[in-house]
Amino acid sequence: QLQLVESGGGLVQPGESLTLSCTASGSTLERHSIGWFRRAPGKEREGISCISPNNDTYYSDSVKGRFTAARDAAKNTAYLQMNALKPEDTGIYYCAARLAMMVSPQNLCIRQIGRDWGQGTQVTVSS
Repeated sequence: QLQLVESGGGLVQPGESLTLSCTASGSTLERHSIGWFRRAPGKEREGISCISPNNDTYYSDSVKGRFTAARDAAKNTAYLQMNALKPEDTGIYYCAARLAMMVSPQNLCIRQIGRDWGQGTQVTVSS
């Protein structure tokens, strides 16, 4: 059973950067696609960034050009580098994983079909 734990959230000002981590235990991530999902206040959860084991990526229009997904197999961890943060990026950020052979990064994000999910980490962008 794969367990995922997000970290790195916090309060930042508009324009600043933040890096989220998604650390796995119980199994290796090397065969999984990993997705980042955001639930903004009053909105439905959306898939914003997903990455395959060979680093194919998908980004939603809302974060494209500002956010970058990465992964470190040695640390069994995935990352989301978030730059030029905006107030509308505020929300709870979740990571999720699913075996890559079963889903493309785009489908993981759009269909939100992660099998294993973390508990989330809060990101607040406010001046």
